[in-house]
Amino acid sequence: MSISYKKLWKLLIDKNMKKCELQQLANISSSSIAKLRKNENVNTDILVRICSALNCGLEDIMELSKDNA
Repeated sequence: MSISYKKLWKLLIDKNMKKCELQQLANISSSSIAKLRKNENVNTDILVRICSALNCGLEDIMELSKDNA
């Protein structure tokens, strides 16, 4: 299974918010933003901060997909 954060980027577009604004609002590092952009693993605390900042749930910012091997 792999994680995709496409929903997060779409949500930012819908809210007319830049990644740097999310970074400041959620109090997360630029390296965390970079990991999210690459669909890499991030600490659940980071995801909770993002959800809190955007007033949404985890299902609104990420999704799991089966890897086709």
